[in-house]
Amino acid sequence: MPVLVITGTGTEVGKTVTTAAVAASALAAGRSVAVLKAAQTGVRPDEPGDADEVARLAGAVTAAELARYPEPLAPATAARRAGRAPVRPPDVAEAAAKLSTDHDLVLVEGAGGLLVRFDAAGGTLADVAGLLTAPVLVVASAGLGTLNTTELTARELRSRGLDLAGVVIGSWPKAPDLASRCNLADLPDVSGAPLLGALPAGAGALAPAGFRAAAPGWLAPRLDGTWDAEAFRRRESP
Repeated sequence: MPVLVITGTGTEVGKTVTTAAVAASALAAGRSVAVLKAAQTGVRPDEPGDADEVARLAGAVTAAELARYPEPLAPATAARRAGRAPVRPPDVAEAAAKLSTDHDLVLVEGAGGLLVRFDAAGGTLADVAGLLTAPVLVVASAGLGTLNTTELTARELRSRGLDLAGVVIGSWPKAPDLASRCNLADLPDVSGAPLLGALPAGAGALAPAGFRAAAPGWLAPRLDGTWDAEAFRRRESP
């Protein structure tokens, strides 16, 4: 798995922190890691972006960003309003492929959900995954509504012949409600893919050393972790 594409079922689901956890776990396993942010929006030129945040939390990763736009909008809209060239899927795929020649693992983080547009032609992160023939990790929310968005994302991936590696819950609440606990069984069912982790709420606020030490315990062995989905489900399910 030299390239892994990471998408969310929407915005604010914990995608960047999950990317950092995957990177930290891979580093702990002795792998070299690069993180590529295809299009960063809503950040000034002098501010750290998502790739920088992954590096801060995870450690010695190569952080790369293809384009940055100041307004917090979908990349195609943000590029148009800024009067700048958009990012196109072939550009992202080429950059990821180049990084993969020098790294054991390249994590390509999208913006928002799978079908958020990069350009006026409708290019998306799904197109990037197709060009790379790379598996896609879906980061989902824990609670009510997540089953619909997760299933829609999984169906779109499969309709394109793309490999859904699994689902990670990007923020598991300290006091999960009934819907969240039931979703532990239902998410693999609706997605047709394994649950590969659950990050505790507030994980991104940990000090980097604590984050790196804890990250493997949040992710399944396929992601270089030690997290046991069945044991977690037994403990948390109603």
